[in-house]
Amino acid sequence: MTDTQAKVAPQHTLLRRVLTRILSFLIFAAIVGWIINFAIHFANKPAGPAGFARGIVHGALMPAALPNLVIGNDVPIYAANNTGRTYKLGYTVGVNGCGLIFFGVFFWRVNRWRKKQLSGGAQVLKDRGSP
Repeated sequence: MTDTQAKVAPQHTLLRRVLTRILSFLIFAAIVGWIINFAIHFANKPAGPAGFARGIVHGALMPAALPNLVIGNDVPIYAANNTGRTYKLGYTVGVNGCGLIFFGVFFWRVNRWRKKQLSGGAQVLKDRGSP
């Protein structure tokens, strides 16, 4: 008689996985925060009013500035000295481009996960002899 019961993973491996993910996330957030802080200060160095290009940079960095703002760092995410409409168009392009990349990757991963789950379910039904 063969034993077909699934083996349950020990509790300490699950805890280790969760702690590893949390630590990885915190390290990643710290690195992103440092990069964003550097990039924003670097983007604000040129003299003169901010134009379309700096608007794109500020717009793309704006969503990523949230962790710095939460911990109390005052990060400039909008140039007060700007060219007007061209800066605002660049800012809008930057925000939307950043959102497209973030949500595009997120939904791509969810769709890939969903397809994997559905194909796994079809394989189980096929193994059971269902049509």
